[in-house]
Amino acid sequence: MTAVETGYAPPTPPGSAGRRRLRWLAAAAVAWAVLLAGLTWWSVRTDAPTVKEQRSLDQAGPVVDRAIGELTAAVGDAGVPALLPDRLERGCRITPMDDGATLERGVEVAIGGDDVRGVLRGIADRLPPGWRAGVSTLDGEPLLRADAGEFVTVEGRAGGPGRVVLTADTGCRPAGSGYRAPSADAAAESAALASALGRWGGATGPVQVLAAPCPGGGTARTARSEAAVPADRSLAAAFGGGTAPVVDTADAYARPGDPAVLAQRAGERVRVAVTTPCPS
Repeated sequence: MTAVETGYAPPTPPGSAGRRRLRWLAAAAVAWAVLLAGLTWWSVRTDAPTVKEQRSLDQAGPVVDRAIGELTAAVGDAGVPALLPDRLERGCRITPMDDGATLERGVEVAIGGDDVRGVLRGIADRLPPGWRAGVSTLDGEPLLRADAGEFVTVEGRAGGPGRVVLTADTGCRPAGSGYRAPSADAAAESAALASALGRWGGATGPVQVLAAPCPGGGTARTARSEAAVPADRSLAAAFGGGTAPVVDTADAYARPGDPAVLAQRAGERVRVAVTTPCPS
């Protein structure tokens, strides 16, 4: 029989140290997962969104609506604004597994002359300072860009001769409960529209009412419709009077006022928008 030396520990059976290390690592992984889950739960309920995917379309829609109101106010006396119909598109991809929707709202502005850059700079200067609005150049054309908050992008660019288009866009978002456009009583705008179109006689299209909240209270409102108009009929004859027009040609007529009027020929029809914008 062999004697055991004093102070000598018997060797650890093979594999027992490795098993203890694996158990320790597994316990640490579980604890880390629990901690991350807790932090995620707390962050979702208390932190502001850090990416647009955290804010659904029904939450981002009101930000877009307020941005449109700000834009109509920022136009000021630089032109004649009119709200454009919103564009809601579904089917964009948030992740490879999740689809979403995109909302874009816009304002068209008829301007006198062709100084698009000057008009965009004036609008940028009148937007809220927190939007960090500025005008740069893209593909040789002036481009206004601003951040309306909550990852809503604002842009402005030329929309054709004598025309600027301003937009507010959510980018791809979870649809949530969907977007519901703001409504407003546009009886005065609709009446002015019907009166002007009625001077030509004949049938007119349905009236579409668009609205956006103003930054200082109240609502911007546009009533839109169209009618068949003979080419020899003057737009100014139907819409003229009062304030001097910003644009007065055979194919377009725009004048500020209360309400403002924007009329444009499209083939044998004339599209008309009568607008009460937000005050500048």
